[in-house]
Amino acid sequence: MIANRSTAIIARSATVASSSACRLFSTTKRPRPIFVAATKQHVGKTTTSLALMSGLQKRFSKVGFIKPVGQQHVTVYSPTLDEDIRVDKDICLLKEQFHLDHIDYRHMSPVIIPRGYTKKYIDGEITCGAQLDKIDSAFGEVSRASDAVLIEGTGHCGVGSIVNVNNAKVASMLGASMVLIANGGLGSAFDELELNRVLCEKHNVPVAGVVINKVLPDKYEQTKQYMSKALMDTWGIPLLGCVPDRPFLGCPAIADLERLFQCELVCGHTHRYRHYSVKDINLITTSLTRFLENIRSKAPRTLYICHVTRDDIILGFMAEYQRNRREEERPFEAALLVCGRKDKYQMADEVRDMFEGLEGAPVMVVGYSTHQAMQLIHDYTPKLNIDDKNRVRKAVEHYEPYIDFDQLLHRASLEE
Repeated sequence: MIANRSTAIIARSATVASSSACRLFSTTKRPRPIFVAATKQHVGKTTTSLALMSGLQKRFSKVGFIKPVGQQHVTVYSPTLDEDIRVDKDICLLKEQFHLDHIDYRHMSPVIIPRGYTKKYIDGEITCGAQLDKIDSAFGEVSRASDAVLIEGTGHCGVGSIVNVNNAKVASMLGASMVLIANGGLGSAFDELELNRVLCEKHNVPVAGVVINKVLPDKYEQTKQYMSKALMDTWGIPLLGCVPDRPFLGCPAIADLERLFQCELVCGHTHRYRHYSVKDINLITTSLTRFLENIRSKAPRTLYICHVTRDDIILGFMAEYQRNRREEERPFEAALLVCGRKDKYQMADEVRDMFEGLEGAPVMVVGYSTHQAMQLIHDYTPKLNIDDKNRVRKAVEHYEPYIDFDQLLHRASLEE
């Protein structure tokens, strides 16, 4: 009953926000740029940026996007420069997902901080002025080509301070309104928000509002009510969104595990973007007979882990896939992670050769012990990327209805 009531409350809240989201924001005034920053890592900043971009595109013809300071970068092709350049990985996600063809990659990620960058800055090889000029010039190009601009920061408001380009300072320079993102809760979330709000205040950056993510369903109404009241009573800042947790968005895909373990699937490549719940991971320490009983009775989409010396389990997994395909009992969605320290254990070539042709059964061999592998998966937070289109689509569909765009744009249009 409690779970059903929580679900109903959440659904009503999403409906109210969604109805607001369906109305175009009518204003002749261009809103201030909207800068998105988090209170810490893994709070859903990029996911919120995706939802904001989706909603803004429903209200403006051309929405620009820029990440002034980035860290993890990828190489892309810039048509205007006719050469490959480095940009923050989130730039690719937003540009390709929302077809931002009116702006070029070269203007979307002006400052990248790779390994060794901080030392060069402290040694004087890179100047603060040069960085700010790059950001200002790139933002000007994006702004002139757009009707509204969304800016994504890197981490919390203080990130980048050691090279004098923290998020709050950059937001101030660009004349942006700040949207702060925090994880669900009351006390701890409010404390984290205060640390970031104070830095915004120091740099005269107006805070348009707050979005609280990953709220437990049974705490949703309580969190929304009290956080909204606390924000308004204490700072005069509205709660722009309260988003319930959706565990699927945190489930790693096989492709995520490839990146985590820096290896490739032995077989089953067509299912690289199949997701597995961490709570459904099954470490096999039993006999082959018990394993076969489990794989036939447990949830079809289960990630099994075994040691590389368990040839019986490895061959049993392959045989069960063949039997399942022959008898067509139910979809075969299990995956197998074979573990063993590479300096001590190795899969026999004869066994590896038997994986050929098993494209419906994802198998990966990693050079870690079973304990190390399970710990790494448990501690891993998968990130959104453009190749995992299903997760990106579901993230936008889940987050966007809970954001009050009318309130956001009203706050971003106020004179300071």
